[in-house]
Amino acid sequence: MTTPPKPRTSRSTHLAKPHKGLIQPKRAADRISRIVATAVPRYAAGARGRLHAGQTVIACAIGAAGISNRKREGDHASPAGYFRLIDGFFKPLIGRRPRTALRFSPVNRTLGWCDDPNSGNYNRLVHLPITARHEDLWRDDGLYDLVIVLDYNIVPRRKGAGSAIFLHCARPGFAPTEGCIALRPEDLRKLLPRLARDAVLIVKR
Repeated sequence: MTTPPKPRTSRSTHLAKPHKGLIQPKRAADRISRIVATAVPRYAAGARGRLHAGQTVIACAIGAAGISNRKREGDHASPAGYFRLIDGFFKPLIGRRPRTALRFSPVNRTLGWCDDPNSGNYNRLVHLPITARHEDLWRDDGLYDLVIVLDYNIVPRRKGAGSAIFLHCARPGFAPTEGCIALRPEDLRKLLPRLARDAVLIVKR
């Protein structure tokens, strides 16, 4: 089993129509290096969005407060910007490591992510238990069966600027997130093999 990296201390029919599946690249050069998430205009202040991956458009969930240029902890907005896809985690119970050029590690019950602005581990991977406020990366609702950490407020970290911004599995009906970008589990699985190792996610209003 791969050792996880150590811590550093209701569906709308007007959205993107279901696609038949992303065509898998035969060569590394064919992989997608840039994906773009945008808010659907009608839902600019809400949870609906589209993710553009090459020529494919995929429905996604965004933060309940829409997309913000001034993200703050707890504001329920998805931050706007360019973000590298850093590390991925998968729940071993759902199967083996996904086929992708991205770095993925199995998650276990001792891994979490600190979202406490007053902690020295703010917006970092942590080993549980800890007393600081945090998210468990092992979840029973399936949202983190596949999860990718976005390079938001990682280096440098700004206190209170937002934490735990991920690309992960969406709730049924694309219920709003607290700031993450979320895809149907099947869409995320199909997207992963197409992404280049240095892929970035662009989130814009």
